[in-house]
Amino acid sequence: MTDKALYVVGQKRFVRTMRKAGADMKRLKEVNAKAARIALPAARAAAPIGHDRHPGRLAGTVRTGATQRAGVIRAGRKSVPYAGVINYGWPKRRIKGRFFINQAVAATEPQWQKVYVSFIDETLNEIKGA
Repeated sequence: MTDKALYVVGQKRFVRTMRKAGADMKRLKEVNAKAARIALPAARAAAPIGHDRHPGRLAGTVRTGATQRAGVIRAGRKSVPYAGVINYGWPKRRIKGRFFINQAVAATEPQWQKVYVSFIDETLNEIKGA
């Protein structure tokens, strides 16, 4: 384990400052996608199996997405509308959330954090001397 910690506070400000300095921030979407793909296998593995009739149906809907703002792991689709309820719960119905996606993302943080550290280092090196 490393003593280094990464906290992204003020991402909008960071992106704006880097753009002004001439850095290519369009790459941030690729970085977010890469980070999400790192956590994806853990999220799929952590998805509840379900009943005998449709085992693994929820895990089959877990996928990634990315924008310049964030990497995202999504679950569910029209045929599996209960994904959000399984992950986050439904207090009115006394359904406790399992937070399987959240836990998978947290468990893989050391791996995907390296992607962001590398991106930040590369971006800062691009603008040195500017």
